[in-house]
Amino acid sequence: MSGDTPSVVVIILAAGRGERFKASGAQVDKLDAPLVGVRVRDHVLRCVQASGLPWHIVEREHTQHLAQAGMGDSIACGVAATANAGGWLVLPADLPLVQPVTLLAVAQALTNHAVVVPCYQGDKGHPVGFDASCGAALRALRGDEGARSVVALRSAWRLDVSDPGCVLDVDTLDALAQAEVLLRPQR
Repeated sequence: MSGDTPSVVVIILAAGRGERFKASGAQVDKLDAPLVGVRVRDHVLRCVQASGLPWHIVEREHTQHLAQAGMGDSIACGVAATANAGGWLVLPADLPLVQPVTLLAVAQALTNHAVVVPCYQGDKGHPVGFDASCGAALRALRGDEGARSVVALRSAWRLDVSDPGCVLDVDTLDALAQAEVLLRPQR
């Protein structure tokens, strides 16, 4: 990207309540859960930082003024805070195995598509990319449906990736254990 073109910004969603994770028996917030000695959220932050893309994190305190804030509210908050971006990659903070190359591929695909959804072996994943033309629709999101309505309206382009980390979220203790196995060095 040239210096004149606004950058695509990664919006890291870290404001959720993690109810499924707690329901699976967890005693800690899923984003603070240790994964090979590092918090889940820190794996995601390292990935984003390694991509070199600018980023903005949406924490619970950013949405606590809203009654029953959901993923749509978090996305709207993040997009509003980065209104001058050239586009956005929406990345939930519970995908600790996602790879920087996936973020970069989605960002690059936004040069030719308004909405880009990475897919691993046919499964839709994250980050979902939106170009600047989607800004108003993203800022209007509310509730817990995320950005599904924007994806549906814009006929998203599916980008096949070889990154299982784009679909492996740690919504349960079993998923966290699976991520642990995948991250541990093979002996």
